[in-house]
Amino acid sequence: MRILHFISSLRHGGAERLVTDLVRQLSDSGHDVSVLLLDGTRTHFLEELEKSGIRVSALSSGIRSMRNPVLVFKLIRFLKKGKFDIIHTHNTSCQFFAAMASVFLRVRMVTTEHNTSNRRRSWWWFKPVDRWMYSRYSRIICVGKETSEGLKNYLGDAVSGKIVVIGNGIDLKRFREAVPDREMSSLPGCKIIMVAAFRAQKDQDTLIKALATLPEDYSLFLVGGVELPEDEPNLIRCQALVEDLGLSSRVRFLGKRNDVPSLLAAADVVVLSTHYEGMSLSVIEGMASGKPFVASDVNGVREQVEGAGVLFPEGDQEALAAIIKRLHLSSDYAMEVSERCVNRAMTHDLGLTARSHLEEYSAI
Repeated sequence: MRILHFISSLRHGGAERLVTDLVRQLSDSGHDVSVLLLDGTRTHFLEELEKSGIRVSALSSGIRSMRNPVLVFKLIRFLKKGKFDIIHTHNTSCQFFAAMASVFLRVRMVTTEHNTSNRRRSWWWFKPVDRWMYSRYSRIICVGKETSEGLKNYLGDAVSGKIVVIGNGIDLKRFREAVPDREMSSLPGCKIIMVAAFRAQKDQDTLIKALATLPEDYSLFLVGGVELPEDEPNLIRCQALVEDLGLSSRVRFLGKRNDVPSLLAAADVVVLSTHYEGMSLSVIEGMASGKPFVASDVNGVREQVEGAGVLFPEGDQEALAAIIKRLHLSSDYAMEVSERCVNRAMTHDLGLTARSHLEEYSAI
């Protein structure tokens, strides 16, 4: 099959990581796979694909250009030339642009819902637009049961017959064979890590507040940066919180990193504090790291972590601190949680995810 994955950009994020890994897996299966971006800014993920021989094209460059409706006409020309069997979209702008292009073209389209919720669903007047958009797709892949239920509750019968659930997958080998980061490993005490961009849906604040209640030999490493201008205040707020709580010597903002498996391997406890998720790759990667994984008990996380890692009530820094302390002080408990997490992560192998996608592509 000739398959195109269409995503806003290949900046750092869970959807971007999934697309990068998935298209290489599909290509290795013998299919002609390429990627189209709205924003062609060069990134580590983009370079990974190019090194793997995957064709990457772009309709524009820069974050601000991604919402330009003129791109729909460029997209139509690109799709006419490419003659793809399947067009698979990710992210809101790509979903809408491809839906509009499909009015002028005969194309088979698939889209992925990566989150249990989004801002559009709070705008009552937007529902008819979303209903029309999803009507243009043959399949709607939801990354988890809660993501599927959220979309069904929002649009009802308009989408229920098109939805399939395919969990995200990762290249488990990258985490099994990761060499711990030397600098981080050399530091004393309990090392806590969270990998997440500073978006509104994330909750680094609660983790920072939890650290303030823990002994001095506990330190925190925050991996992730800012992708969109509107997210900049989230990072600034967290930096100010660290300063106000007197934690500057115990918290490190590592920014965007390409060596996440090595950083996870050097940590003692992996945490994801968040308000909601779809099916977060950070969750799967955290559980695959061989370290105890702790996460907020929220939609999109609960179904992945329950029975393997440890859940804490959303925004409850005291409960989070107590869990981290117990994991640090009880090696037997930490090992028990780690083993459960690794076993759970093994059910999210990238090969299984790729095969499930190919089955849906073939069906339509």
